[in-house]
Amino acid sequence: MSKRHPIIAVTGSSGAGTTTTGEIFSRLFASEGLRAAMVSGDSFHRYNREQMARLAAKGQFGERNHFALAANHIDKLEALFYDYGHTGNGQFRQYVHDEDRRLIEAGHKPGTFTPWGPLAAETDLLFYEGLHGGVVSDAYNIAQYVDLLVGVVPIVNLEWIQKIHRDTNKRGYSQDAVVQTIVNRMDDYVHDIVPQFAHTHVNFQRIPLVDTSNPFVVRDVPTEDESLIVIRFRDPSEVDFPYLLQMIGGSSLSRYDTLVIPGTKLSLAMDLTMRPLVQELIAHKPFA
Repeated sequence: MSKRHPIIAVTGSSGAGTTTTGEIFSRLFASEGLRAAMVSGDSFHRYNREQMARLAAKGQFGERNHFALAANHIDKLEALFYDYGHTGNGQFRQYVHDEDRRLIEAGHKPGTFTPWGPLAAETDLLFYEGLHGGVVSDAYNIAQYVDLLVGVVPIVNLEWIQKIHRDTNKRGYSQDAVVQTIVNRMDDYVHDIVPQFAHTHVNFQRIPLVDTSNPFVVRDVPTEDESLIVIRFRDPSEVDFPYLLQMIGGSSLSRYDTLVIPGTKLSLAMDLTMRPLVQELIAHKPFA
């Protein structure tokens, strides 16, 4: 952990909502006048899209799938966090999604990576959003470098529904292909993704209030007003629960460390809970 060069990481699996959470943090940084180095976990995948497809055609899956630590450059991610915490810089790259118009217009092919290069100079903090921001294993300890680690964890049926909806409607995959991907990833989900949530400072878990018992036939993602958000704080002594209960309509405490809010209040709750923590990180950062 570094007070000089703070690191914030949002971790969660594919379809969990980490991208949406990243957008909320981006607005928070902008309103605070902070310049953040934004890093996506996709950029640390070991294989590009064509390589994964060729491996799959041979009955291999690129060290199984992107959830698995072996399918990613976890060593480079750990090096980035270490270097940024000590120097305020480090090496990263970007994965080119089909919807990344800016990168595509710059000549990069969807499903590939940009070259490795340095982060922008003179940033206030590093922000990571992806699969492995809280990894602790025999070989790696990413979590030790993170000053604020946030988990985004819908209940698993909702997570699958969100992934199926996103990948079929926005990325052009068939539903059968997405379901098979979910099945192929289960072992790595259990061993490499879930354990990270024991190391988070805050977890945001979305719970639907409609029937999602068979996520593979549900056609619509439950809406915000059909959901609750469970927010668990690792250190509740640092949280002003009376203030949050007053400011967030319809909220309640289910345990001494757990706040429950309406799904429509997620952006407000993230701002009210995360902004003071970000401000504290920056306030303790020494300036030259």
